[in-house]
Amino acid sequence: MAVKILSVDDEMDLELLLTQYFRRKIRKGEYEFVFAHNGLEALTMMVKHPDIEIILSDINMPEMDGLTLLAKINEMRNPALKVIMVSAYGDMGNIRQAMNNGAFDFATKPIDLDDLSLTIEKAIEQINYVHTMQAEHRQLESLKTDLAVASEIQQAILPRVFPPFPDLTDVVDIAASMTPAKDVGGDFYDFFRIDDDHIGFTIADVSGKGIPAAIFMAVSRTLIRATGIRGGSPSDCLTYANRLLAAESVDCMFVTVFYGILNVRNGEIVYCNAGHNPPYVLKPGGQVEALPLAGNPMVGAIDGITYQESTMQLAEGEALVMFTDGVTEAMNAVFEEFGEQRLESTLEEVTRLSCREIIDAVKEDVAAFTDGAEQSDDITMLVIKR
Repeated sequence: MAVKILSVDDEMDLELLLTQYFRRKIRKGEYEFVFAHNGLEALTMMVKHPDIEIILSDINMPEMDGLTLLAKINEMRNPALKVIMVSAYGDMGNIRQAMNNGAFDFATKPIDLDDLSLTIEKAIEQINYVHTMQAEHRQLESLKTDLAVASEIQQAILPRVFPPFPDLTDVVDIAASMTPAKDVGGDFYDFFRIDDDHIGFTIADVSGKGIPAAIFMAVSRTLIRATGIRGGSPSDCLTYANRLLAAESVDCMFVTVFYGILNVRNGEIVYCNAGHNPPYVLKPGGQVEALPLAGNPMVGAIDGITYQESTMQLAEGEALVMFTDGVTEAMNAVFEEFGEQRLESTLEEVTRLSCREIIDAVKEDVAAFTDGAEQSDDITMLVIKR
């Protein structure tokens, strides 16, 4: 598209001079000139031609001079609109004022058209740069909006109603929390009713960060829930999920998963830990015990794996605290990690509290430790108490 240039000058012969000198560029469609004879006419032309990008303005004109016109143009706050001021050689005071007030460049009369041509080309380079930056800014704003929507969707697919099973409030307490490090995260938790006596629950951490991890998270969560809700064992569920995810994995992504099934009547938990942080069992007397380390690899990393499960007993008053490494690997300003020892110390103080209070206490201690340092990983917790 042609660069539209507005010439503002009360000397009529300048129109002929410009159109003659730039005739080749005009014929090729590179430049298009429009003309005004004072500042007021110039403002009218700018309304009529909102795509004007360069203004050649004389300083001394009737009705509205060039400096006043420049002030009006500045009020438009259009960084892609470049003003080149024109005045007599001896009028350096006004030229200096114009430059201080935001003019792109200046030319002196009698105008050296070769020099003016170079000045216009330089202005076009700056205009193109501004347009590029504006386009990138719009893309970033669009992406920011998309990320905000994605964050809302991601939060919406995680259970957020507590207590989740009103008919079991006197039997089991459940609470969970997920705080992404970025707009969207790769951690997730989930729980669902399998039948009257069994609840499936899971916590997981996808490799990587940001949008790729969020997409992999949504796929993994949906797959594990859809498989688990049919009532299969935890090992069968993760074996099946691994087969599908490993076959379709992009960029070698994987997910660590702890998936268990709680019998709400007797407290038995059958679980399968696929490379995830071992959860802690909190006992009413203040003892905190970690489950054995997982012997299974992460889900989606290696095809053909058959996962093994284990069994534990959750006694009345005991809680199972599951978390992602965003808790233990939370760092302060000097890059120290919160660590398992601090987490265990916190948990020892809250063994008799409700699941929500346990989560809040851990998050509070992590926040106090990091003391405003940037969050480096998603922080997710799931607590079940019998």
